[in-house]
Amino acid sequence: MFDNIHEECGVFGIYEPQTADVAASAYYALYALQHRGQESCGIAVNDDGIITAHKDVGLVPDVFNRDVLDKLGKGQMAVGHVRYSTTGSSSRTNAQPLVVRHIKGTMALAHNGSLVNAQQLRDKLELSGAIFHTTNDSEVIAYMVTRNRISAGSIEEAVEQTMDDIKGAYSLVIMSPKKLIAARDPQGFRPLVIGELNGSFIFASESCALDSLGAHYVRDVEAGEIVVADKSGLRSIRTHCGQKSSMCVFEFVYFARPDSVIEGASVHLARQRAGAYLALEHPVQADIVVGVPDSGLDAAMGYARQSGIPYGIGFIKNRYVGRTFIQPTQAQRERAVRIKLNVLAANVKGKRVVLIDDSIVRGTTSGKIVALLRDAGACEVHMRISSPPFMNPCYFGTDIDSRDKLIACRMSQEEIAKEIGVDSIGYLSVDNVKKIAEGAKCGFCVGCFNGEYPIEVPAEMPKSCFENKISEGK
Repeated sequence: MFDNIHEECGVFGIYEPQTADVAASAYYALYALQHRGQESCGIAVNDDGIITAHKDVGLVPDVFNRDVLDKLGKGQMAVGHVRYSTTGSSSRTNAQPLVVRHIKGTMALAHNGSLVNAQQLRDKLELSGAIFHTTNDSEVIAYMVTRNRISAGSIEEAVEQTMDDIKGAYSLVIMSPKKLIAARDPQGFRPLVIGELNGSFIFASESCALDSLGAHYVRDVEAGEIVVADKSGLRSIRTHCGQKSSMCVFEFVYFARPDSVIEGASVHLARQRAGAYLALEHPVQADIVVGVPDSGLDAAMGYARQSGIPYGIGFIKNRYVGRTFIQPTQAQRERAVRIKLNVLAANVKGKRVVLIDDSIVRGTTSGKIVALLRDAGACEVHMRISSPPFMNPCYFGTDIDSRDKLIACRMSQEEIAKEIGVDSIGYLSVDNVKKIAEGAKCGFCVGCFNGEYPIEVPAEMPKSCFENKISEGK
């Protein structure tokens, strides 16, 4: 419905030495990670080596109820996943975790990210006789791990060998009959954290999932690191560590929940800092600063504090309208914007408004939001964006596709301002977006802004990778 970009998914895993209701723990954690994917979800439970799974299209509370969780049963381990598709269609078949039964036992895998060489690996595997049941690159990883497991001495060695061949973004949680494994690509594109709760070990995409369980944050999985949890405790394999890290900076701008801490930096404070930088780079005379819910709110607070312009609530968001509300016709989509967002007219009527949002992709929804402010009586609207303009596709698990669909590639900033109906527009600079996560123990990927990718990318993205890209109308 909205002109927001989407991130592929969120992953979770828990190792509990004693039999426990690990399915319930996965449920609550996935609920906390729901913002990372709303198309499908799944949980796999391991009880003494027997893995039982349930997954389907829909939100966490729609797919799982108490009866479903009871059928999953109790166990010593669980893996969970929430998905937004960037490769592969949105269907139950492509939902995760992927459960694979092979000669060495059963494995469940949950993946966040996107491989740049998935198609080449898939072609090679199919020529050797492999048969794939999904259209996502997660199955390529699962197939390679199980193939390497035949000759490897352990599941972690198989993961280590697989990491020699796969390229791109991957934060993985893998469950074997006796072990829970977390692995992160050598650039650390996507987040992955370690937690502890009363002797159990937890892996999750964000620290907010740990908070939902009352777990203690231990540390982040390092870029390139493999972490193994089993009856002996935690141990680390670091053969792929040491490369320059390149966390996707959009985790701090938009993807992550504001109450999460990633690589030692607060997401909430990073967004406020982005707003402060925006105020320094693009000052304007105005009466009120408002943010587009939700990720624009923190940046709006930062802009207001830095500029001295009062912060106010500009929009009321209807939180009971889910993705299923998206309608097929343009007229219905436009009405849906008004149902999901409504202007608090008393705060903007007759005022010069600074409107803060995290990004503009195509620009169509931005124009509708500006029109809402105008209709409510705003006399001026000055748009400020807490990220740089999107100029290039993303190959690492974000649905920013070809340049011809990006408004910043087709128009100048003056033309964009005219197109969406604002009096002025200003984007955060590339230099300053790199500075917003103060204290973060990582570098950043900003390839979608400046075209400088941390690893080699394909000359063009395979067509199959864009089956479910930016939702129409964004």
